[in-house]
Amino acid sequence: MRMLAKKLYSGTIIASLLFAASACGGSDDAGDASSGEEPTVSSSAEEADVPASNADDVTVIEAEIVTAAEVDGTNDDSADAAKGRRLFGRCMACHTVQEDRNLSGPSLYGIIGRTAGSVEGFRYSDANKESGVVWTEETMSAFLENPQNFMPGTRMIFPGVPSEQDRRDIIAYLNSVVE
Repeated sequence: MRMLAKKLYSGTIIASLLFAASACGGSDDAGDASSGEEPTVSSSAEEADVPASNADDVTVIEAEIVTAAEVDGTNDDSADAAKGRRLFGRCMACHTVQEDRNLSGPSLYGIIGRTAGSVEGFRYSDANKESGVVWTEETMSAFLENPQNFMPGTRMIFPGVPSEQDRRDIIAYLNSVVE
């Protein structure tokens, strides 16, 4: 029974891969169960045979991962402060860009060029106060990507912004509020 379930599960995965490949413009060579042909899935890099008869084989299919910015043509390495303002919405639960107004996180007004842990009246973690980090566009981008990895011990529980373009846009917005 366990072997049958494994084969059915593996067969479902293979069928899903074949369907996805054909829906994404993959090979029309999916094969025909009645003709005895083995189905194949093709990628732009190379052809990969996926035998339907051997459910224990695992085939790795490489695919290029693209970001939304690459799809809509905005990945030109320029920063968009207007987009950054919209993206900053996820930061507003804890931060503001109003000068001298802290929430559960410090005000981010004028953060670029400022030393970490230096906003008057805000209670920082020891990690932040003692880091010696000066917030440049580069250090801010690294922090926004993964705050806990960049500054172990920070109280900021935000998981991070994985998209480099989104981080550039947020930083452009932060710069724009002090200009």
